[in-house]
Amino acid sequence: MDAPRANLPPLSLHVPEPKFRPGDEADFSDVDVPPAGSARRPDSAEPAANFHELAYTLIRVLDDAGQAVGPWNPRLDAQALRKMLRSMAMVRAFDERMFRAQRQGKTSFYMKSTGEEAIAVAATMALAADDMCFPSYRQQGILITRGYPLVTMMNQIYSNKGDPLQGRQLPIMYSAKDHGFFSISGNLATQYPQAVGWAMASAAKGDTRIAATWCGEGSTAEGDFHSALTFATVYRAPVILNVVNNQWAISSFSGFAGAEATTFAARAVGYGIAGLRVDGNDALAVYAATQWAAERARTNQGPTLIEHFTYRAEGHSTSDDPTAYRSAGEPNAWPLGDPVRRLKEHLIALGEWDEERHAAQDLELAEEVKRAQKEAEKNGILGHGMHQPFETMFEGVFEEMPWHLKEQSEQMIAERKAAGI
Repeated sequence: MDAPRANLPPLSLHVPEPKFRPGDEADFSDVDVPPAGSARRPDSAEPAANFHELAYTLIRVLDDAGQAVGPWNPRLDAQALRKMLRSMAMVRAFDERMFRAQRQGKTSFYMKSTGEEAIAVAATMALAADDMCFPSYRQQGILITRGYPLVTMMNQIYSNKGDPLQGRQLPIMYSAKDHGFFSISGNLATQYPQAVGWAMASAAKGDTRIAATWCGEGSTAEGDFHSALTFATVYRAPVILNVVNNQWAISSFSGFAGAEATTFAARAVGYGIAGLRVDGNDALAVYAATQWAAERARTNQGPTLIEHFTYRAEGHSTSDDPTAYRSAGEPNAWPLGDPVRRLKEHLIALGEWDEERHAAQDLELAEEVKRAQKEAEKNGILGHGMHQPFETMFEGVFEEMPWHLKEQSEQMIAERKAAGI
């Protein structure tokens, strides 16, 4: 039986390795960046099998001169573009202030979205205000774009007495039902089947609202991701499935999730659903792709998987040091640039913005965030004692508190009264 294999080499495994490590010079010249405007835009009702190429190319609208070109140009007016730019700049200002607060010991944890602001902000603007969003932990731009109070976001980050979640969630894991923002979970990809299930329920009720969800490229290796796609495919759920490919999971590069084999948008091909691969640093491309996918979902054409090709400019979180595992030159070498700068340059090219107004806006937003921080810190910060009433630890888990918890709660209250607390 073994004789025919005598001349074969032993089997071996391929272990993915990132192209650059600390100390290496980053070179992204092999990244294929097609010209802006070169990708075709199919009708939103066209069968998914007719445009597989859109899962392998890169949908781009903004060219190197800051002009919006091609069939995906959403042709937004200047007012909408300025609103988009302002929201993206606000996200960046908020991130900077909260990152500094964590470094000052005022909160235990924070995650910035530097370089990825367009993915949340532009997509939110393309959705209806009552569409339901199921985010991962780097989409704070959804809340900011929908006008959620900065002070309330900061209260949650500080887990203080103004925290609407009563200190029960890790900082930055917001929940805002009234703003169509589902509770963030630290467990990867759980939001995917939740979003598909919500979308299926919306369709079953004959509603007109759709769902949108986001995850990182590393999360596409989770079972929940694939379970969600199976249900979305079978039932043609009205849902937009966003994959934020920022090249790095916590400290492992995208190759461990399958990036060396194909694109993440190509996952859609295997499931028979629409797949788009988008320049995630091009706010207009993100808007256009989301708008197209939303129209497809709202007209019962089924789900769309959008891969946002981008780059995580900074650490995974305040607990992470990216210089320990990647080249320090990567952020500056990334070929798709800074999404805030690119949108700013587009508005300037249109004659609807200038550097002076942009600098003034940055200063205004920094002051607005600073004022919100001062207001939130009146409710307490980390290390300044217990901010929530002690008895609330027994609440909010069961619809009806079981007898043994009632007993423990009553005992605790009695003991605290006896101690004069």
